[in-house]
Order: sequence, then structure tokens, then C-alpha cells
Amino acid sequence: MKKILALVLALTLVFALAACGTKTATSETDTPAASETPAAATGLKIAIVTSPSGVDDGSFNQNNYEGIQSFIATHPDSTVTPIQETDMANAVNAVADVVADYDVIVVPGFQFGGITTIAQENPDKYFILVDAYPSDPADSTGVNTIAVDNIYAMQFAEQESGFFAGIAAAMETKTGKVAVVNGIAYPSNVNYQYGFEAGVAYANAKLGTKAECVEIASYAGTDVTGANVGGNYIGNFNDPDTGKVVGAALIAEGVDVLFVAAGNSGNGVFTAIKEAKDVKVIGCDVDQYDDGANGDSNIVLTSGLKNMAVNVERQLTAIADGTFKGGNYLLQADTDSTGYVSAEGRQQLSEATLKALADAYELVKSGAIVPPSNFSETTVEDFVGLK
Repeated sequence: MKKILALVLALTLVFALAACGTKTATSETDTPAASETPAAATGLKIAIVTSPSGVDDGSFNQNNYEGIQSFIATHPDSTVTPIQETDMANAVNAVADVVADYDVIVVPGFQFGGITTIAQENPDKYFILVDAYPSDPADSTGVNTIAVDNIYAMQFAEQESGFFAGIAAAMETKTGKVAVVNGIAYPSNVNYQYGFEAGVAYANAKLGTKAECVEIASYAGTDVTGANVGGNYIGNFNDPDTGKVVGAALIAEGVDVLFVAAGNSGNGVFTAIKEAKDVKVIGCDVDQYDDGANGDSNIVLTSGLKNMAVNVERQLTAIADGTFKGGNYLLQADTDSTGYVSAEGRQQLSEATLKALADAYELVKSGAIVPPSNFSETTVEDFVGLK
């Protein structure tokens, strides 16, 4: 699994990255290489380097930024500078350009996996890498990832949040047709897709629903290994116009619940849903209920969560208090890092759906249910049969 993920990263870098408590996934380091006495006394200078959608995308990047803001609220001597890189292929170079000016660099996105050498050449700096593990620059085949002393690299089990979204969609649809819409077929997004499809299949098999996942062939995704993964992919995280086109096309097919994991492109899907009638959306990464306001109604059923903010804040706090520990970590429901919105007033789910989701959450949290992901051996087709 590790080698497959590393190969994915290497292939993505080769193709210039065209363009949504811890459990250890690989090895951990014993001590940080960065300074034993970080700049906490005078405040940390933090930079967050993002994809073109920026820190106000209402989803992925913004959630990471909010984690930094939460840290600064309790460490007011610290500062943050958002840096928006407009070219996805230039992501790693953008980090190199600013590393000398900051104590901590937060880099949210799979496209930043190649920061390894930058971190190794700047051992007095700290890096928080989200959605990727560092590639191994010493491996000429590009097969392996490595753990780096001054990089805390976190990946999330997005398939878990997608699974909850799929159950919710299957139980709440009126037309019997649901869909997932993504930005680019990075592993994290394919995880959302496969988890969603598994959640729908699980609800059909175990909860009495009869929902169908709708895909439009012209928007099928190709993952970073070149495999066709189906689904509905906009092809960009910062293209709301195409997002609206994809959303409208799915609605025309009769879909009345859409799970959207597409960054700023997803805002276009939201617009299509707001202009339609009797169509709902499931938000992604963060609680998007406020984004669903549509006159005197709201289009958001619930949101699948990937709790990046709390984990970014945890690592900034560790840097400030000297307990930072680099390594590669897979974050799951057992650390409240994945989930869904259940709070009253922030979702519109039926009591039956809330009960089903609560039961499913405990099964996922305990490991009794393991939804399929982009590179798992378990597929959506045989997932239900295993349980």
C-alpha cells in the first residue's frame, strides 16, 4: 500500500501535477530536526501556501487556514501569511521561494508531496503537509515515500467521510438517484468517491434503500496511475463555471442529492442546485451549511468532514511547546479526524438517517467497517458482501 501511494505521488510529480491522538501510517521520527527552541517566545512566522482556490475557498484550503487562525488566537505573537500559487505545477517551487522567510510552512494538497528536499535542506524550519507523504528524493524509481524529521505529514481516510455521505444520500433521496462530484482525481478525491459509492451500496443492502449512483461518462476521472475511476470530475479545483455545468447535467439526469468535493469548483455545483428545485447537496471537508442558504431555505443536507483545522492547530501547538514529532500519519475516525455534521440546526437529516449514521460511525470507528479507498484491495462491488 505504501509503495502504491508513493508511486502515485511520483507519477503525479512526473506529470507536473496537473490541475479535495494519531495513527501512524509509515514510520515516525524520534526527535525533530528543527530547532529545539522554536521561535515561540517571539511568535511563530507561519506561511500557508495553497492551490489556486486560495484560503477562502469555503472548503479544503480554508479549513487548514482556520486551524492556523485558531492557533494564533491563543498565540497572538504569531503571524500567518497566505500565499496563493496560481499554477498547480509550480507548487513545490512556490514553497522553495518563501521558505527562508518563515518558521513554519503549512502546505495543504497532494501537489506538495515533493517538498522533501526543501525540508531536508532547511532543518531549522517546520513543515505541516496535508494530504500527502514526502516523496523520497534518493529513490530514482520514485517508488517510496519517507518520513522527514521536520515534516508532519498527514493523510486522511476520506473514504470514511464519503461512506457517511453515501448513507445519508441513499436514505434522503426522493428520486432514487444520487451522485458524487469531485475536482481532480487525486487519491483523496477518489477516496471520497469510493467511500460514497460504498455508503450507497451499504444502505441499499442493509438499510432498505434503493439508490443509484449516477455518473456521466464524459466527466469520468483518471487517477494518478492513469486508471479510469469513473465518477464525475470537474478537472479543476478552481472552475465554478464548469462545476455548474456538471451539477446541472447531473440534475437533468434526475439526481436530487449530490456530494460535492471540489473546492471552489464546487461553488458552481452549489449554484446549479440553488437554481434547481427539490435538490440537496452534501458538503465536504467542512461544515458548509452556511454556504447552502438559498432565500428562506437551505440546500445542505449535511457535510462530510475531514477535520484538518484541529490537526493543523495541534501541530502548531506542538512546535510552540517543543513537543513536535515529525512523521507520516493516517488520521481516521478514531481521532475524530473524519465524520459528518450531526449538530441540530446545521443539517436537515431525518431521525432515521441520523440513527443509521450514528450506528455506522461506531462501526467505522471500531474498524468493523473499512470502506474501500483508491488503492485498497477491497472494491465497492465486494464491499457489502464482506460485511
